[in-house]
Amino acid sequence: MGTRGYDMSTRAAARERTRRQIMRAAVERLADQRYDDVTLAAVADAAGVTVQTVLNHFGSKEGMVRAAAAFFADEVPDLRGIVEPGDIRGAVAALLRQYEVMGDGNWRLAADADRHAVLHELVEGGRAAHRAWLETTFAPLLPPAGPEREDTLAALYAITDVGTWRLLRRDLGRTAAQTEGALVRLIQSLLEGGAS
Repeated sequence: MGTRGYDMSTRAAARERTRRQIMRAAVERLADQRYDDVTLAAVADAAGVTVQTVLNHFGSKEGMVRAAAAFFADEVPDLRGIVEPGDIRGAVAALLRQYEVMGDGNWRLAADADRHAVLHELVEGGRAAHRAWLETTFAPLLPPAGPEREDTLAALYAITDVGTWRLLRRDLGRTAAQTEGALVRLIQSLLEGGAS
């Protein structure tokens, strides 16, 4: 009985390792390519498994993408780190740590969300999580509950959205430091009336 338990736990560990390899390969492909260009065959090849193994784990491309997104989401808190509520500079630095690693992939997924239900679902979940992070992170600086608070959160969301990061970093060619400075100034202007 002891050997059988060991075999089952060994198999379970191997299965989990394979699952993580596939999810990591899927995240890497989704970070670099549009959704339609990411194939099960390419993910399987990158993970060193067969397409059938990918399907056995996730059932479909959509299932694989959902699992990869959850795997990806688990890495966000580690990238952002801990931010003291009300620390504008710390919050912007945390966001940029994430966006410099994941921003281009996030942007591509959001751009494809109107064409694929699975991406729409994931993007909406990401938006809700980002809004909750904003509420917690900027709580000491937000107006009391009501329309002004909602307007301020909407403006904060626009300033800190991955699309704003992409505009500054990719379209306008700003450096990471310049982007950080611009976001800090925008948030200070909104929440502190322009305090430096």
